[in-house]
Amino acid sequence: MPKKTLFRRKREGKTDYNKRLNLLKYQKPRLVIRKSLNNVSIQFIDYIPTGDKVLISTHSNQLKKLGWKSHKGNVSSAYLTGLIGGLKAKSKNIETAVLDLGLNPSIKGSVLYAALQGVLDAELEVPHSKEVLPPKKKLEKQSEFKEIKEKILKEKW
Repeated sequence: MPKKTLFRRKREGKTDYNKRLNLLKYQKPRLVIRKSLNNVSIQFIDYIPTGDKVLISTHSNQLKKLGWKSHKGNVSSAYLTGLIGGLKAKSKNIETAVLDLGLNPSIKGSVLYAALQGVLDAELEVPHSKEVLPPKKKLEKQSEFKEIKEKILKEKW
């Protein structure tokens, strides 16, 4: 009996097709949050049969332009990046999305959920459990947090 060949991205461990199919059944844009050691990336992606279309993209490097001097991969910067992404989505008339964490493990209060908190504070609807969101004290640890947050809220995205 011949061995069944898996999809390339499944073989490489990059895509969980069962999870992806379940997310696509909602027929809403996906809020894709990805983290690396030094940065956080947020995208709103819509499914199109010919390939996914990125509607909005935000990266934690954008915080540098606003005066952020701390590390760009921590909880505070993830929250601010999520806030920018949420405000950009609101300006493009995106009101709801489905959270897509990819293959990242779901850890309560993590950087991924801090970014989700930022998107929620921009008044977007994303189904979630309130238990996983980080506490406000954890978000506001950095000294320049409040100053940068005010700049983000004043700016027109």
